[in-house]
Amino acid sequence: MSQLQALLNESLIRTKHVENAAAISMDEREIVASTSGFHVPLENAINLIYAFYKNLLRVRKEGLYFKQKHYRCVRADEHSIYLQNADGGLIAVKTNAFILIATYRAGMHPSVCVEAVEKLGKTTTRTVP
Repeated sequence: MSQLQALLNESLIRTKHVENAAAISMDEREIVASTSGFHVPLENAINLIYAFYKNLLRVRKEGLYFKQKHYRCVRADEHSIYLQNADGGLIAVKTNAFILIATYRAGMHPSVCVEAVEKLGKTTTRTVP
């Protein structure tokens, strides 16, 4: 298990308010770590990178599709995108090297998910090359 995958499990899944998590490398434009059984299609990874760099206004207005489900935007800025639908939500946090993705399902507390992902984003900025 890579250091980043261990961080995803320890920092996010252990909260019990994150269902799945992954990290997209900004340089490689691919998933470099994910929690067990969580597959992020390459198209979705590239769409999230594009959303941060070229498409925030559109994401705010129209939301985003992830794994064939539409999510409406709750918040979007140059560091974080918070998305939600009836089944749960998706949090994406941009660091210098990665976009961290975390999903939560209905019944989980979105605020705990947000806090955990934002905190991990700050940690990976400092510790993971």
